[in-house]
Amino acid sequence: MDSLFDSAAEEAHRGQEPLAVRMRPRGLDEVLGQRHLLGQGTPLRRLVESEAPMSLFLWGPPGTGKTTLAYVVAGVTKRRFIEVSAVSAGVKDVRAAIDSARRELGMTGRQTVLFVDEVHRFNKAQQDALLPAVENRWVTFIGATTENPFFSVISPLLSRSLLLTLESLSDDDVRAVLERAVGDPRGLDGRARLAPDALDQLVRLAGGDARRSLTYLEAAALLADDITVEVVERAVDKAAVRYDRQGDQHYDVISAFIKSMRGSDADAALHYLARMVEAGEDPRFIARRIVIFASEDVGMADPTCLQVAVAAAQAVEFIGLPEGRLNLAQAVIHCALAPKSNAVIKAIGEACADVSRGSIGQVPVHLRDAHNRGSKELGHGKGYKYPHDYEHGLVRQDYAPAELRDRRYYEPTGHGAEAAFGERWSKIRAFLRGGGQG
Repeated sequence: MDSLFDSAAEEAHRGQEPLAVRMRPRGLDEVLGQRHLLGQGTPLRRLVESEAPMSLFLWGPPGTGKTTLAYVVAGVTKRRFIEVSAVSAGVKDVRAAIDSARRELGMTGRQTVLFVDEVHRFNKAQQDALLPAVENRWVTFIGATTENPFFSVISPLLSRSLLLTLESLSDDDVRAVLERAVGDPRGLDGRARLAPDALDQLVRLAGGDARRSLTYLEAAALLADDITVEVVERAVDKAAVRYDRQGDQHYDVISAFIKSMRGSDADAALHYLARMVEAGEDPRFIARRIVIFASEDVGMADPTCLQVAVAAAQAVEFIGLPEGRLNLAQAVIHCALAPKSNAVIKAIGEACADVSRGSIGQVPVHLRDAHNRGSKELGHGKGYKYPHDYEHGLVRQDYAPAELRDRRYYEPTGHGAEAAFGERWSKIRAFLRGGGQG
C-alpha cells in the first residue's frame, strides 16, 4: 500500500517538474547537438559503455546540455547520482557526498556520479576536497562550468580529468528540442499547437540555449493552447524581432549597423546592435564586423579603435552573452565616435591590385637575405644601410622594387590622429625618395 502511495506521489511530483527537467534525454541517442562528443569511440561514449570510473569537466555556454549529459551518464550506467551546487555547497557538503559514495561503493559495489554544477565557483580549498575522490576513483566526477577551466580550476584537479567542450546548439537542434517537447508524453503531450512563426520566434529567443527555449515554451503553453507569436510575446515579455540569421534581415541590419558607425551615429549603431543581440545573432559575428570596421573605416585616424574592437571580441569569446553585449556596445560607441579614415583599405587595395596585375619587380639586392653562404657569394645584402646607425633612424636607400619606386599607396587623411601620421609620413617619404646625402 505504501509503495503504491509513494509511486503516485512520485508521479504527481514528476508532473510538477519544469518542462526542461521532464524533457531531459534518457540516453545519449536522445541528446541533440554536441555531435563531436557523442560519436562512436568518443571518450563520453566510452565512459557510458564501460564500468570504469572517469572524471571529466564539461565546459560550455548555458543550456548546451552539461547537466543533461551528467544525468544521462548516471542513468544509462545505473550509477547513483549526487548533485552538488558550487553556488551553495561548502567543503563539508563535498566531503559528505564523497563519504556517501565510498560507503555505497564498499557495501554494494555501486558507483556514484558526483556532479558539481558551476564548479568554477568553488575556491581552492573546496576543489582540493575533491582531489582524493578523483585520484582514488571513489566517484565518477563530472564538473560543469561556463568559465574557462584553465583559469578557474586548480591544475591538479584539471590534470586528473578529461575536458570536454560543449557548443551552443544550432537553430535546427533547438527547433528539434521544441518540436519533441510539444508532442512527447513527458512534455506537452500534444495538448498545445505551436504555430510555425511562433516556433521560429522561440528558436530566435533561445540563442542556442535548449533550457531557455523549453522554459519559454512552457510559459507560452500556460497562456494558450494555440501558441502564436503574440502569445510568445506575452509569455516572454519580449516583442518579436523580425530577423532571419540566414535571410535578408541579416544582411540589411548588419549593413545598416556598419553604415551607422561609418556615419558616426552612435545611437543608430546601438539600435542595430540591440536588434541583432535580441534576435539571437551570433555575438562573435558582430564582434568580427566591428574589428574589420576598426581598420576599414577608422584606421590610423584612431589606432586605439582596433585595440578596443579586438578586446571586445576577446571579451565576448570569454564571457558570452548577455554580459558580452556591454563590451560590444563600448566598442560600437568608440568606433562610431572615432574620426574616420579609409586610407588603410585604399592603400592595401591598391597594393594588392598592382600585385594582381603583375607589377611586382625584383627585391633590391641589398635587401635580400644574406644569412647563408651562397646568398653572400651572390652579393645579397651587400650595401644595405642599417637605419639604427643613422640620425633619427632614417637612411636614404631604395626599398621598393625599381618598377614601383615612385608608386604611392598610403595617402593619409587629415582626420584625427592620422593628421600627425600624415605629416610624419610626408616628411619621411620626401626624405627617402629625395636627393642629397642620407
